[in-house]
Amino acid sequence: MKNNHIKYFKIDLDQLSGQQATEKLRELAELIAYHDRLYEEARPELDDAAYDELRKCNAAIEAHFPSLIRPDSPSKKVGYRLESGLAKVQHAIPLLSLDNMFTLSQVAEFINGIRNFIMELKDPSTPLEMVAEPKIDGLSCSLVYANHRLVRAATRGDGEVGEDVTGNALTIDDIPRQLPADAPDLIEIRGEVYMTDADFLKLNENQEETGDKLFANPRNAAAGSLRQLNPAVTASRPLHFFSYAWGKVSRPFAQTQWEARQAMGSWGLKLNEPASLVANLEEIQNYYNDIESKRSSLGFSIDGVVYKINRIDLQERLGFASRSPRWARAHKFSPEKAQTHIKDIVISVGRMGTLTPIAELEPVSVGGVLVSRATLHNQDEVARKDFRVGDMVIVQRAGDVIPQVVAVVLEKRPPAAQPFVFPDRCPVCHSIAVRKPGEADWTCTASLTCPAQALARLIHFASRDAFDIRGLGAQIIEAFYKEGLLSSPADIFRLEERLAPRDIFSANLIRHVTPLQERKGWQALSAKKLFASIRRRRTISLDRLLNAIGIREVGQATAKSLARNYTSLNNFLAAVQLAQNRDADAYRALEGIDGIGPVVAGNILDFFSEPHNRAVLDDLFSILVVTDYEEAQTAISPLAGKKVVFTGRLEQMTRHEAKTKAEALGANVSGSISKNTDFVVIGIDAGASKLKKIAELGIPSLTEASWLALIKSD
Repeated sequence: MKNNHIKYFKIDLDQLSGQQATEKLRELAELIAYHDRLYEEARPELDDAAYDELRKCNAAIEAHFPSLIRPDSPSKKVGYRLESGLAKVQHAIPLLSLDNMFTLSQVAEFINGIRNFIMELKDPSTPLEMVAEPKIDGLSCSLVYANHRLVRAATRGDGEVGEDVTGNALTIDDIPRQLPADAPDLIEIRGEVYMTDADFLKLNENQEETGDKLFANPRNAAAGSLRQLNPAVTASRPLHFFSYAWGKVSRPFAQTQWEARQAMGSWGLKLNEPASLVANLEEIQNYYNDIESKRSSLGFSIDGVVYKINRIDLQERLGFASRSPRWARAHKFSPEKAQTHIKDIVISVGRMGTLTPIAELEPVSVGGVLVSRATLHNQDEVARKDFRVGDMVIVQRAGDVIPQVVAVVLEKRPPAAQPFVFPDRCPVCHSIAVRKPGEADWTCTASLTCPAQALARLIHFASRDAFDIRGLGAQIIEAFYKEGLLSSPADIFRLEERLAPRDIFSANLIRHVTPLQERKGWQALSAKKLFASIRRRRTISLDRLLNAIGIREVGQATAKSLARNYTSLNNFLAAVQLAQNRDADAYRALEGIDGIGPVVAGNILDFFSEPHNRAVLDDLFSILVVTDYEEAQTAISPLAGKKVVFTGRLEQMTRHEAKTKAEALGANVSGSISKNTDFVVIGIDAGASKLKKIAELGIPSLTEASWLALIKSD
């Protein structure tokens, strides 16, 4: 995967359909995982600004379509698990990264989000102090001190598991071998290994003189130097270390982030400076502008600033999301723009049949990132901005979106440029394409027979987050599909019968099919492994099955919610059958599942009511063993696996904080009450209709005080 193959996505959330969101989230997950691996291996193809935009695009879609969040979502992952000669280290507390902001309005949203989360901060006049620091562009590193001596250093890795670089860290002068007696007996110091600009230039000069490979930037040089198998190589490189956080610690050593900085500095650890305390948006903007103006004179690379809530007790209450703390954010520096030509506008057909216009661009560098393709989203967007083949256009990496084609340079438009005519037929199968009232997208009507959809559905079915059939990648599936060996998911489980070596005298020999092990690129061992992988997946969990079969707007997160609520395939199919009656309790229960709602519920019912789909599924279900869903629990909790509903206004904590706490303890929080609800937490001014339903169904209820006592007892 090279830069000129990267697809950048423009987000217009008001126009984005669930079909497009599902496809974009899949592509972004694959693309970000690819660049995470290159980043950790110190050989990235993207600069940090471009990578940040990929993350932001993913986050924006997920925020708008929470039911489509994938289990392998980049929002749940910090980095990439490396395979190298360095020993692996399990972090005692996950070493997470930060979510990014790009505008002052997003900073204001971050602050408002904190005030809405913590009850006593809701009044805007209540002080909310933060620490502002430069965001160092280096490699995250964890230093563990036991009895005040450095005993281990590790890279971040994927946030859970890093690499042991203790010997290499001991060669860095900025890293103390021992902390003074007033430091905690056990403490994990977190910070960044980096290289100064001057040292980087000198290192590359030496690399050039010796004929060695040049480093792309100081961050790559620092990463490659720290991850050497030979500490002597690391010792020869000019590395530095800034500390800015801590992980596991044997005792509290500060009440605020600022006090913690001062303590770490007094222990001989270098701090990322200049830092400041800020208390409002004006002070934040002034600090940001000041740091951005000093950026080139600091002597080391930064790509933004970081804001952290100063009070540590508030940090603890805010806690963490899947891959980042809620109490800290990075505020990135401004994007860049460039101009280029549209060479062509082509139509791409997605897995769910959505027709998407794609601009093929004359490759252009936008802040060091080579952009050659960009989605134009839909017919309305093309018409509104009047994009035409041959146009000179502005490509921008803006704060709200992924690199995108934002406007036409009209004075440079070729005289012969013609308005783009959106097709009313699928460019792949030539079937009729339709645009339903109220929708922005054109969709191919041949959902199960269109090659673009059928092939993409098969690839999704076998992919890592669905059936996870190792060895059956996209290229292999495409080859089998073109040969006629695959046309439906069930055919995957017939491949061994069709492609295994056969006795020449066998009566059922399919003479025109070459056994897999005799094909180019295959050997007996690789064929054996593929067939074994397929056989293993004849048994599949309910949540993976529901994600794999391709229901519109049902991704991994929604599939897991469905599996959690219905437990078994038989229960689910029975409930779907009953829910076809929109007046039935089964429909209200389906619609009331957290993250479902009427749109997704309708998609589920439409999918299972379509005769062709049912025929494909019946064929598949006859082959599979679908296991009941079991919720993985990391600790025993009175809330584990319980279905909980909050109603009314809480006084001691916000609804958001209560929901977050319940989910952290293993509960399934729903927005609606049903017979499957285990208990309801009733706050002030709860609706009379809900109270009546609680009584009618005999659902146990808790007051807010009882709820607080329950979670404190855990």
